Formats: sequence, C-alpha cells, structure tokens
Amino acid sequence: MTPSSTHLVLIPSYNTGARLLPTVEEALRHWQPVWIVIDGSTDGSEKNLAALAAREPQLRIIRRPSNGGKGAAVLTGTEAALAAGFTHLLVMDSDGQHPVTRVSSFMAASQNSPAALVLGLPVFGLEVPLERLHGRKLSVGLVHFETFSDTLIGDPLFGFRVYPAELLRRALSQTRAARGFDFDPEIVVRMVWAGVPTLNIPAPCRYLSKADGGVSHFHYLRDNVKMVWLHTRLITQLLLWRWPAVRRLNKRPRHD
Repeated sequence: MTPSSTHLVLIPSYNTGARLLPTVEEALRHWQPVWIVIDGSTDGSEKNLAALAAREPQLRIIRRPSNGGKGAAVLTGTEAALAAGFTHLLVMDSDGQHPVTRVSSFMAASQNSPAALVLGLPVFGLEVPLERLHGRKLSVGLVHFETFSDTLIGDPLFGFRVYPAELLRRALSQTRAARGFDFDPEIVVRMVWAGVPTLNIPAPCRYLSKADGGVSHFHYLRDNVKMVWLHTRLITQLLLWRWPAVRRLNKRPRHD
C-alpha cells in the first residue's frame, strides 16, 4: 500500500481497552498513515501499540498528558497533521464501532471533493438498543433547525468523517467548547455555518455491548447537560445574528 501524503486516519483514544489494538491494525490494512492520539489514558491500552509502531513506520502515536476529551484530542492531532503537511483527516472511533472497511471509499470521496466535509450517515444493525435510536432523533432535529436544512447534515452524532484539516482547526479555534462529547455535533454545525459544503455517505455502524468489549465514557447527567447547553448556545446565535447567512446556505448547489 502506498501511503497518502495528504489524507491520514486519526483515531483519538481514551481508556479504550482491548479493542484499541485490533482497531488500529485493521485501519492500517485499509489506509496509511494512521495516527493515534492517546488522550491521557490510564488503562495502559496504548502499551500494546508500542510493538506495532516499532515495525510499522506509518503508525504514529501522539500522547496527551491528561484527558481533555475527544475534541481536544482531535485538535492535537489536527495541529500535528497540518505541521506535517497533511490536508485531510478521517476521524474514527477507537473501539471498532466505525466501519474501517469504508475508509478507502470515504477518502476517495474527499479526494474528489477536497473542499467538502465528508460525513458518515450511520446504518445501524438490529443489535442497537432502541433507546439509542430514539434518543439521537432529538439532536438530529435540533441540528436540522440550526442549519435550516434536513439534508446538509444527515446525522450530527456519527463521528466517522473526513475533515479538511485547516477548516477544522479554524472552526475549533472559534469556540472554547466542542472539546468533549459535544465535539461531533457542534463542530459540524459550525463548519456548515462557515460555508463548508457537505457530502453525506451511508456507512454501517456496529453497536458493541460491554460484553463485546465496547467502551463508553458518556456520563449521563454531565454530558446531557453539556449537550443542552450546546444547543442553547447554537440556537441563540442562530436567532440573534446568524439566520440570514444560514438561510443563504440552502440556496447553494448541493454536494450530496
């Protein structure tokens, strides 16, 4: 496989456990280079990557000294990627829920439309709990309102995406939020508000229970409060001053 000089896979990881190593190995089989951002993990899961990195030059491990959240880890990786000359990042979860087999096709879509934010549109299997399916509908509906469109962003919570790296860094620099579980929905809304075109592509999503090695760091009260605050801020901005520009977005030619 010829490594890409423009597009890399970025995997943020915090206490992923045993799922981290096979996820990274599979990612390397489908794309190179692959970078991992260890976001202050304390479970030792990154130690299993050391031997792999020693024999695989296209694997880079970046370590953050403390846990800052997904958005903080992605920002760390984005800045390092830009410094190394990369232009695009495919961000995916470290626990195997995202479809590694679709990495190449998402990268190809990005290469064909380099200005676009390539968004995964999740296709869930029968194993996914119904409460998760119904619970995400509220976030989807709020984001459709915040963009005055039900087509620009198919699903704001699915983190399997290819970002234009400089536009991602710019969007993150404009908010002190979007560093934890609020990263995925906030950053995609802000990038759309900034005029970044989108391309929505269906992709399968696996739900891994705890028995299957699935890991979730979602704190029900803390993170739901953060999501409420996120949409309160976005809707307030929308209604106070952003709505004319957001209306104009829907008059552009569509990428999806």
